[in-house]
Amino acid sequence: TSSEPAADDNIQMASAMTNQQLVDSGRNQMDQTDEAIARSKMDVAQTVQFGSQTATTLTQHTEQMKRIGNELDSVHFSLKKASQLVKEIGRQVSTDKCIMGLLALI
Repeated sequence: TSSEPAADDNIQMASAMTNQQLVDSGRNQMDQTDEAIARSKMDVAQTVQFGSQTATTLTQHTEQMKRIGNELDSVHFSLKKASQLVKEIGRQVSTDKCIMGLLALI
């Protein structure tokens, strides 16, 4: 496979290194790994914070939508009452015209 030559190269390179160089190389790789883990932890923390902020914003928007829905219900109720009132006024006007017509005949 293609990874075998790389493994052979690593073995040859490691055999050419002194014990101190091997220790230093191992420490360097551990340091790089620790840095990568720290970056990953930071990314996770930022993602959690962003998710929390998003959830808070979503909750606020949900509450706002509920308030808007309640206000729309109130407006709908007011329009319905106003429509009934206009119909009632229209009937009263018709009744008044009929009475005026009868009075004009008398």
